[in-house]
Amino acid sequence: MKKRRRFWAVVEKLESLIDQGVYSVGSRLPAERELADAYDVSRPTIREAIIALEVRERVEVKTGSGVYVTSNGNSNKPTKPISAFELTQARALVEAEAAALAAATIKESELSELKQTLDDMANPEQADEADQRFHEIISQATRNNAIVMSIHNLWSLRRNEPQIIAAYADVCSQGSEQRLKEHRAIYDAIAERDSAAARKAMHNHFNRLINALFEASEAKALEEIKRKTDETRGLYSISHLTQ
Repeated sequence: MKKRRRFWAVVEKLESLIDQGVYSVGSRLPAERELADAYDVSRPTIREAIIALEVRERVEVKTGSGVYVTSNGNSNKPTKPISAFELTQARALVEAEAAALAAATIKESELSELKQTLDDMANPEQADEADQRFHEIISQATRNNAIVMSIHNLWSLRRNEPQIIAAYADVCSQGSEQRLKEHRAIYDAIAERDSAAARKAMHNHFNRLINALFEASEAKALEEIKRKTDETRGLYSISHLTQ
């Protein structure tokens, strides 16, 4: 497993423990050496994970004291419900510009990692995780922590809001080949250092996703209308009287 992939795995595990309250707000994380032993990674990998957690405002490093938890992740929870359509539109706006910027700033090592996610995405069992990792690499490649945090927060909504999870489940289970094709187009544009093409490819990806969400929503609405009609038909039918 590559170094960057290893430290992101540590980030996800630590965030999960923070969210579960294992490490509560104000508590100190175990020492760097203990974490390295616990997750079977090098101490530099742990340092990278801590930096990522700092960027996400989950921890604070106090020199000479340790690393302290500053957020349990609930502070960013929206006060008003956000629909899958709103989320997808926001992602299209933010991630398209991130792709355009990344095309000019991405490193060769990050391009290699980005390409690896495409190979992983071809495996149904790894597709969703690889999809998220693809977008995370692009955000990191922008060298802009505000963009990294914005995209992380959008993905957090994608992964944690029941209504959004349900809506995406209807469309992500279909069109897997098209999803991979769209991500390849994004990768190709970034690899060619073509910001305009990268932006357009990302827009195309989200435009297809929004249309798929509308189609799924319409299908559900029609199904509900049919169900209610069948109930009414059964209530007022006199066919049983004429038998």
